[in-house]
Amino acid sequence: MAGPPAPTLEPVTADRTRSVLREVFFLRLWAGSTASGLATWAMPFILGLAVLHSAITPTALGLVLAVRTVGFLIAVPVGGVLADRWSRRSVVLWSSLAAAVATPVLAMALGRSVALMAVAGAVIGAGQGACRPAFQALTAEVVRPGRRQQANAAMTLAVRVTTLAGPALAALLATVLDVPTLLLGSGVLWLAAALLPPRGNPAPAPAPAGARAGAGAGAGAGRPGFTAEFADGVREARRHPWFLGGLVALAAVIATGYSATGVVLPMVSRDRYGTEAVLATAVTAYTAGALLGALLISRWRPRSQGWAALAALACYGFAPLSLWLPGPVVLVVVAYAVAGVGIELFNVPWFTAIQREVEPRRLARVSSLDFMVSYGLAPVGLALIAPAVDAFGPGPVLGLCTLVCFLVPAGAALVPTARHFSRGGARSTPETVA
Repeated sequence: MAGPPAPTLEPVTADRTRSVLREVFFLRLWAGSTASGLATWAMPFILGLAVLHSAITPTALGLVLAVRTVGFLIAVPVGGVLADRWSRRSVVLWSSLAAAVATPVLAMALGRSVALMAVAGAVIGAGQGACRPAFQALTAEVVRPGRRQQANAAMTLAVRVTTLAGPALAALLATVLDVPTLLLGSGVLWLAAALLPPRGNPAPAPAPAGARAGAGAGAGAGRPGFTAEFADGVREARRHPWFLGGLVALAAVIATGYSATGVVLPMVSRDRYGTEAVLATAVTAYTAGALLGALLISRWRPRSQGWAALAALACYGFAPLSLWLPGPVVLVVVAYAVAGVGIELFNVPWFTAIQREVEPRRLARVSSLDFMVSYGLAPVGLALIAPAVDAFGPGPVLGLCTLVCFLVPAGAALVPTARHFSRGGARSTPETVA
C-alpha cells in the first residue's frame, strides 16, 4: 500500500492569529473529515424519513442502526492497528470507499430486503469505525504541534455546525428528493471523505531488531499479528495515567449523562412540561453551546489544561441535574447549553494531548481505544437507563447520573499527570498561551 512521497507540509506561520484553515493540506483533511461526519449523521436521519414515508418499518430501522453500530465497534480497533501498520491516508481512503460503495446498496435494498439493508449498514458502520482513528492520527501528521489545538477545534466546529444546520437542510432537500436519492447523496459525501484528505508525513521508521514488538509502522518480516499489535497499543495507553483516568471519566459521563439526554429528557419534556418543544430546544441549546465551546477553545490555553478539561467535562452533570430538580424550562435549556460548552472544552484539549503525548507509531491504536470505550459504553447506558427508571423512578436515576458526571471527572483529576494531560508536566509549544 506504499504510495508516492508525502508532500512537504506548509511551514508554521509566525502569525498565530492566522486560521489553520488557510493551510491547504489541513483544509483538505478538514473537508474530508467533515464530509465523513456529515455522512455519518445523515444516515439515521434519512432512514428516519424512510420510516415516516412508510418505506421501511421501525423494526427495520432499529436493525440497520444496530448492525451499523456493531460494524463500527468491530472496525475501530482494526482501523487503529492498520493505520499504525500502513499509511493512515490509505486507511482513510479504503474505509471511506467501502462506506461509499455500501451506501448505494442500502438505497437499492430500501423497502425490498431487510437482510441486504443490514449487510450494507454493517459495512457502512465498519467504514466509519476504521476511518476515525486514522483521521485522528492523520491530523497529527498534517498539522504542526503548535497548531493542533486550533485544528482539532476546527474539526469539532464543523461537526457541530453540520449537526445544527443539517436537519433543516435535509428536511428541505426531502421536499424535492426521495429517500434513495438522499442516501446516494450521503454516498457522495463518503467519496469526498475518501479522496480529499492529503497524504501526511509518515510515522518514524520501524524500530531496529530487538525493539519492543509492534514499534514499527511499515511492513516487514516478523511483524506481530493483529492481537499483538493491538496489545502493544494498550501498553502504550497504560504508559499515560492521564489518558486512562480521562477515558474512564469520559466513558462514565457518556454512559450516564448522555443516556439521560437520550431517554429521560423526552419523558420529562412530555410529562413535566407537556410539550415536545422542550426536547428540541434543549438539544439545540446543547449543540449551540458546543459550537461556542469549540470557538472558545480554539484560542484559550489554560495553564492546567487537564484540570480545566476535566472540570469542563463535569459540566455535563448540569444536564441530568436540570431534569432532576423541578424548575422552569429555561433552567433545562441553560443547563444543556452549559453541558455543550463543557464537552468541547474537554474534547479539543483531549484530542490534542493524545496527538502530542502518544508515541507516533502507536497513535492510531490509542485513538481507537478512545473511540471504542467511549462509543462502546453508550449503548449499554441507553439500554439500562429505561429499565432503571421503570424500577426506581426518574428521581434516583437522575440523581445517580448527576453524581457520576460530577464526581468521576473530579476523581480523574487526582490521577498523576492529569493536571496537564502530560507525563512530562506542562508542555511548552508555539501554541501555548498562559
